[in-house]
Amino acid sequence: MACDVAFRIMARRYLDAVAAQHDGTCDGDVTALHDIRIALTHLRTTIRFFSPIIDDTERRRIWAGLKWLNGQLGKVRDLDVAIDTIRRAAGGDPKALSQVQSWNEKRELGHRLLARVLKSARYRNLIENTSNWIDGGPWSTSKSKEEVKARGTPIGTFATQQLAAWEKKLLKKSRKLKDMNVNERHQLRLLNKRLTYSIESLQDLFSDKRFSKQKTALKHLRKAQRCLGQLNDAARGEALAAALYGEKSDAIPHFISRKREKRLLLTAATAYDKLDKLKLFRV
Repeated sequence: MACDVAFRIMARRYLDAVAAQHDGTCDGDVTALHDIRIALTHLRTTIRFFSPIIDDTERRRIWAGLKWLNGQLGKVRDLDVAIDTIRRAAGGDPKALSQVQSWNEKRELGHRLLARVLKSARYRNLIENTSNWIDGGPWSTSKSKEEVKARGTPIGTFATQQLAAWEKKLLKKSRKLKDMNVNERHQLRLLNKRLTYSIESLQDLFSDKRFSKQKTALKHLRKAQRCLGQLNDAARGEALAAALYGEKSDAIPHFISRKREKRLLLTAATAYDKLDKLKLFRV
């Protein structure tokens, strides 16, 4: 399969998935919001993955629009996750439960504002422009020999090179995991997510013996992703709490213990060590 065909299949799949969760997200469905964010992340990862082939002036405009949409979705999703965390930790504590109520009010406002965004002309234009660009953007019509050749490159050849580069970058950064601050861990998590989503997306597009280890690799990547995700959710929750109650307020809920943080970091580091030894895309 040629790269241009593979890109269209993958990008169309995830853009359609975004559209499929539109109505549910507008109605305040928490699951729909989660699913639309996953679909959007898959779409952005696909665009980033194929960027050497599809780079054009329109792509930059589309990318900026998708980044804006991701930010709008993320603000409300962070509240959903934080409230769920507080509820699980609250038990029957009246003080903690009263905190949940104030968070719920903020979340309800967030969902209403998000619904306006998703019903806006800006959103509709973004989806329409992205669809048109996937099918026939400037990247797909260039006549230069170099770009025509790139579009026709077999997906197996291109993907092997791209995944190898992403894996190398991820593993290099992961070696400093235990010394990372919150923002650095978040960046590592994004690299992890991009590699994971790309391997998942490519599984059904081609079959090649070079990818026989990918299921094992995905197991390690997903384990690290879960650990980094929990750490990120805790950090986001604490930041939201500080914004809601004030940084010095004793009403800020405790999202994660130091002991659990160390355990999550150790589990993620171990997963990366195993991924490194697997040599997934290296000879």
